[in-house]
Parts: sequence; C-alpha cells; structure tokens
Amino acid sequence: MITGSLVALVTPMFSGGEVDWQRLHDLVDFHLENGTDAIVAVGTTGESATLTVEEHCQVIRDVVAQVKGRIPVIAGTGANSTQEAVHLTAEAKALGADACLLVTPYYNKPTQEGLYRHFRTVAESVAIPQILYNVPGRTALDMLPDTVERLSDLTNIVAIKEATGDLERAREVITRCGDRIAVYSGDDGTAVELMLLGGKGNISVTANVAPADMHELCDLAIVGKADEARAIHQRLLPLHKALFLESNPIPVKWALQTMGLMEGGIRLPLTPLSEQHHAAVAQAMQAAGINVVSKESACTV
Repeated sequence: MITGSLVALVTPMFSGGEVDWQRLHDLVDFHLENGTDAIVAVGTTGESATLTVEEHCQVIRDVVAQVKGRIPVIAGTGANSTQEAVHLTAEAKALGADACLLVTPYYNKPTQEGLYRHFRTVAESVAIPQILYNVPGRTALDMLPDTVERLSDLTNIVAIKEATGDLERAREVITRCGDRIAVYSGDDGTAVELMLLGGKGNISVTANVAPADMHELCDLAIVGKADEARAIHQRLLPLHKALFLESNPIPVKWALQTMGLMEGGIRLPLTPLSEQHHAAVAQAMQAAGINVVSKESACTV
C-alpha cells in the first residue's frame, strides 16, 4: 500500500507552453530530496487535459526514469472515453508506472452503473494497481459510496482519491470499504482530518511547494498524532487556500516560479496567475516558511 504525501506534480513549461523536460527532472529530484512519498504524474495538476498523448506518455516515462524505483510513481490515465482510459493505462504500465490514477469521466455524465462498468472495464483490461479519483468540482459528476464499494471488490482497484472535501463522505467510504481499498484525501484543506479518520495519505497540490512539511504532516496524521499534525496544518492552511485563488494549477505554478524551480509557463486555456493574487500567494508562502526568491512582485511583500 502506498501511504503518506503523494504530490500531484505540476508539468513545468517554458513561457510559450512547451514542456521543460530538464525542469521536470529537477522537480523529481526536489521531491526525492524532501521526503515526498510518491509522485503522481500527469494528473489534473499536471495539465493532463491539455498535453498531447505523446507528451502525456513522455512525462510518465521521464518521471519513472528519474525516480529509478526509489518511490512509487502513479500515472494519471483517466479519460471520459473508456477505451482511451484503457489505452493510457496500458501505456503507463508499459512505461513502468507503479499504479494509475483514473478520474471519473467528465462532461458526458454517465450514470452510477456507467461509472461502475467504466472502471471495471479498465481494471479487467490492464493488470496494474488502480486508484479511483472522485472530484465532482472538476468533473460535474459524483461517484457515490455505493459505487465505490462495488468497485472495491475488484482486485486491482486498490484506492480512491476522495476530493470532495466532505469528511462525512470520506468516513462513509472508509467504513463501507474497510481494508479492501485505501482512501486518500484529494483536498489539502481537510486532509489531516481525513487521515485521522483512517485515510492512508494525501494526493497534494501543496506538496509541490512544501514537500517536507506535507511529508511530516501525513506521517503524523496517519499514526494518529493529531495535535502535531494539526499544528503543521494550521501553519500551512493559508497556503492551502491561496493555491486555489484561481483554478489549479495556476497559483501553484506561479509559486514554483517564485521559488526559482521553474519558469512560469502554462498552457492555454489556462493563463498565468492574475497580478491581483500575487501578494496573497507570496504572503501565504512566506508564512509557511517558503523562500520566495525570483518574482519582483512577490519580493516586495
């Protein structure tokens, strides 16, 4: 079982939107040096929706090659086409990913039975551990606990990323599924409480910029050290909020630029962080003890 802080890794880009492969390698090393427990490549934060299939596979290939087996690599392979999800999942397995993260199909809004058959088809088609991903705020579709429980009986469905931010929902999924699947938070703001309920980790946006803190927070919460985990959470809470002032990954890419870890490139239809939010993100970073080094507007805070 993969546990702890699982970073939802950004895909670094040049100002024109081209993938910056060297910075991708550097970011992987940054996480290896700072205790990140697993890397999720080309998820929502990795701009999977706007990468080409070739780029998508290349990111997985490069992350796997850079990690060299030191921590697990989870590849985002979800799609609103079942056959596309099967194809991407098979490619991720061939490229050496340890597991795959599959978001619920977006836009076409299948029924709960359709969701069950979609994920069952992928699970039965590709023999690799698979993590369900429920994020109705991005997909306009909520996978209900009854459907998750049905899917938990499939051998290679091993976990769910529950990103509703609803702790009662998380509690219900944990109770229904028991030890059959792990439950991960997909919401930094409520992650500590979900792990204290029995969750096994956090697939985190904040871990992009505060990997050591998020690793420690997850370690403490998973073993039930509530006071210590909550103390770190309170220090990071302004950062959790600031990183969603605009659609993810807009703020977190700006934050990484201010840290000198990558250029500020992002791919249309997403655009760079609005100037009106620069000060708020920089202040939250500094309150969390993160060094802001490169962006003029951030350095004036």
